[in-house]
Amino acid sequence: MSTIKSFIKNTFVYGLAAVLPKAVNVFLVGLHTKTLENTQQFNINTEFYVWAAYFNVLLTFGMETTFFKFFNSEKEKNKVLSTSFSAVALVAMALLIPLFLSATKIAPLLGFKEVLHYKTLLGILLFDTLTVIPFAYLRVKNKSLNYAFFRVFNVSVFASLNVLFLMMLSEKETIDYLGWFPTSSKTGFIFLANLLASGVTFLMVFPMFLKFKLKIDLTLLRKMLSYGWPILIAGLAYVTNENLDKLILPRFLNDSIAGAYAGVYKLGVFMSIYIMAFKLGAEPFFFNISKKENARASYALILKWFTILGAFIVLTIVSYVDFFANLLLKKPEYFEALSIVPIILLANLMLGIYNNLSVWYKNTNQTKYGMYFSVLGGILTIIGLIVVVPVFGYMGAAWVTFCVYGCMMIISYYYGQKHYETPYETTKIIGLLLFVTGLSFLSFYLFRGQVIINTTLLLSVLVIVFLAERDFIKQRLSKNK
Repeated sequence: MSTIKSFIKNTFVYGLAAVLPKAVNVFLVGLHTKTLENTQQFNINTEFYVWAAYFNVLLTFGMETTFFKFFNSEKEKNKVLSTSFSAVALVAMALLIPLFLSATKIAPLLGFKEVLHYKTLLGILLFDTLTVIPFAYLRVKNKSLNYAFFRVFNVSVFASLNVLFLMMLSEKETIDYLGWFPTSSKTGFIFLANLLASGVTFLMVFPMFLKFKLKIDLTLLRKMLSYGWPILIAGLAYVTNENLDKLILPRFLNDSIAGAYAGVYKLGVFMSIYIMAFKLGAEPFFFNISKKENARASYALILKWFTILGAFIVLTIVSYVDFFANLLLKKPEYFEALSIVPIILLANLMLGIYNNLSVWYKNTNQTKYGMYFSVLGGILTIIGLIVVVPVFGYMGAAWVTFCVYGCMMIISYYYGQKHYETPYETTKIIGLLLFVTGLSFLSFYLFRGQVIINTTLLLSVLVIVFLAERDFIKQRLSKNK
């Protein structure tokens, strides 16, 4: 099987593992916006998962990507496996136990209105952290079906419990049945559903733990930490770039507007599905082909088609924004913030391109650049939000995200071409980005709700792409025949 076909196969399976849970999450966004009393409650739910994202990065400290790198480069695979798993497990215990014992002091500092919610978060983090290396092992061994099954099962349990707690049982019945979980809001039941789903998944993965030795090779660990610590810093900066606006808006504006913004931001879930599917398949694939002669040409080809498909997804969502908004957001108070949709989708597309470009510093063992770019993005995000949000509100937050991801994409490309020259079709990619940006704003602000015109715009993009890439498309079709 060719390297490109192998990539497509793995990306398809991993895409299912990403698409099906995300598809369920689309349903859950609708469920939450329908059953939670108001946008303020939705904001509580959002902040919970923002803190979860920060803690996840801290607890894994870049070890997932580091595991991929060393498992492919080191001869003693079992030593890499045992060292990675043991280090992650020990760090999780060392951090989470003190955080749990100090819950009453720390929870208010992080903005948790209920200490119980904070403790629930710690339980979720424990289960999820302990399964990071087992899941990475499944991916690096190309056991994509096993990986997909566990992921889909996890989100299925989570969704089923959400339906049970929020819809099938009345609030009184839920409180009666869950008397041992004395939360005072419906959001608490969402967090409990997550805890139970993570716990069940941990139990299913547990047989894999029997194959892992709790043993650390200190020499190897030092090498892995040296490679991985910039990824940790980059991860924290990434979470800041992606999520700090959700924490900042309630402080400068109010919980109601912040909740509406967070709800509309969820329309980016369709781009997130695409980017996640790509990343899950691409990361191990990029490492696997890094030493092959045609590696850089493959990277360039994949980036071009990633951008083409991503641009089409952006324009599709913008063209039918009211349909997607009604699908996800069940109450009109969320629609106030719909104007951020084109900006956020385009920002996410540039983030996806940036992730694609990151192959150069991973392959050259210069992960420090990933840290530099992400930290720069984090600093720009913090400054931008503090300066812009008080003046322009939630629209300012969206534009900050757009500008930050655009800067990171451009800087990574510039340095990548200096250190790891790759034959990217830059002119085509830039032209496509400018074209789809113009069409997106034209569609949203001039032709919103006009289905025929927007469908024509979409079809025009397909025609232009076919004309520009007809030689490549014909070549691929003839090879498949």
